Amino acid sequence: MSMPRGAAIIYPKDAAQILSLGDIFPGARVIEAGVGSGALSLWLLRGIGPTGSLTSFERREEFAQVARANVVSFLGAEPENWTVTVGDLVESLPTAVERGTIDRVVLDMLAPWECLDVVADALTPGGVLLCYIATVTQLSRVAEAIRGTGLFTDPDSSETMIRGWHVEGLAVRPDHRMVAHTGFLLTARRLAPDTTLPQLKRRPSKSDYTDEDVEAWTPGALGERVVTDKRLRKTARAAQATAEQAVAASDNP
Repeated sequence: MSMPRGAAIIYPKDAAQILSLGDIFPGARVIEAGVGSGALSLWLLRGIGPTGSLTSFERREEFAQVARANVVSFLGAEPENWTVTVGDLVESLPTAVERGTIDRVVLDMLAPWECLDVVADALTPGGVLLCYIATVTQLSRVAEAIRGTGLFTDPDSSETMIRGWHVEGLAVRPDHRMVAHTGFLLTARRLAPDTTLPQLKRRPSKSDYTDEDVEAWTPGALGERVVTDKRLRKTARAAQATAEQAVAASDNP
């Protein structure tokens, strides 16, 4: 929670659910996009252990630098089974991994529906796709996009809320504050080739989506938060300094 960061981190309550709902296991081959400040990368690296592999994709070089420094700060060195690729997932993933060889894909990005085709190609049958999504409009669009591919099981979505309790003698009560909504988690499994899901029975829709509805789902309308270059440079310097201290401490126990 206290690491230097340019992007918002995934809270521990969500990271724990990602490891569980995403079925992250020792030895798993995992794809992550985007890497942000490296908080989720640390959780995933712990989950897959030394026999697994984590390939992280990040569009911005500055975020990648912060993530690398934060991981080194916590682990003392950059793990050999972790690769960070700077670039767009749609363009980079097909050349980074072989088709049908990835066990799990975790997407923490603004428009995950843009990546479904390349993710489906990379996943092995039965592999899990998990999306961390901030808003209701994003959740709706990615769920319908997953259904539209015909390549995944019907998506399942949830959110996690934790309310702490004050316990001191007979003074036992809920905390006055709680970490409530931070994001939605959506999961689906890759179907085997030539597999078709049974059609779900649904109530008929009263109206079709209009062009205005679709426009409301676009990245610009979703209000992507922009981090200034100055702040990113400052965060990168802080993260690098912390990493250098961690390396120096490990070399001089």
